[in-house]
Amino acid sequence: MSRLKAKTSREVGLEIAAICGRHFFKLEHLHYGYWTYGLEIDIANLHIAQQNYTNLLVSHIPDGVKTILDVGCGTGRTAQELIGRGYQVDCLSPSPFLNERVRSLLGNTSRIFECPYEQLQTECRYDVVLFSESFQYVRLEEALQQTVRFLNDGGYLFICDFFKTDAEGNGVLGGGHKLTRFRARMADYPFEAVVDEDITPQTAPTIDIWDDAVKNVVAPVLDSGLGYLTGRYPLAVKLLRWKYRKKIDRMYEKYVNGGRSSQDFKRFKTYRLLLYRKPSPNVDE
Repeated sequence: MSRLKAKTSREVGLEIAAICGRHFFKLEHLHYGYWTYGLEIDIANLHIAQQNYTNLLVSHIPDGVKTILDVGCGTGRTAQELIGRGYQVDCLSPSPFLNERVRSLLGNTSRIFECPYEQLQTECRYDVVLFSESFQYVRLEEALQQTVRFLNDGGYLFICDFFKTDAEGNGVLGGGHKLTRFRARMADYPFEAVVDEDITPQTAPTIDIWDDAVKNVVAPVLDSGLGYLTGRYPLAVKLLRWKYRKKIDRMYEKYVNGGRSSQDFKRFKTYRLLLYRKPSPNVDE
């Protein structure tokens, strides 16, 4: 598969999250995590919440499944967990950086497709096509078309990701397909709903954890560095701040000024665990 010529801001963000999460907090996953009752909401426990999330995914894989395509496989840890439980797992990600980590982790146990899902071409067919916090990044129509194409008859579309609600206004956190539109489009495809579980309360606390880290660690470090540069190169910094003032203002509004919270997330997003089955064609006796 050909590599993308330029990185998107999403890819850069995922790479930074992977590096910082692993180095500072020993995190092996990129997803939000799943906060079970009694687990203290603290960044020190995020790795536990992330393992809870992986366990939740595994617990919803139907009996009889053997082959899985992990779309947007992140660092490969979920695939590793699934392989360890006996599933044959292929991975897909457009990020060369993340795929290098996946290769070092999985070796030859998994085929890795390095391309966007919309561009995937393969003769392989799967019992499950899994989107773990990756469905939001794939164009809706093409995601469904590709999934119908790559699923075996009787196979499953498995989505664990957030969607936009019908709440008026715009939340600070972007991304996600609108849930009502998704459901309307699903009605046009040969899928039967098996599971539709709202896990927003169990995933939203991670927003507050990252918001606290950004406001109390990242922002002060950036301000300190900017203060140093301003003292050394005042005219250059002034010019750059003027040229990129809109982007800087948007960044601070999104990440630093308090709008990025679990309450905002719960209003404008709904995190769903969705399982759909592609029926087998009727066979005349």
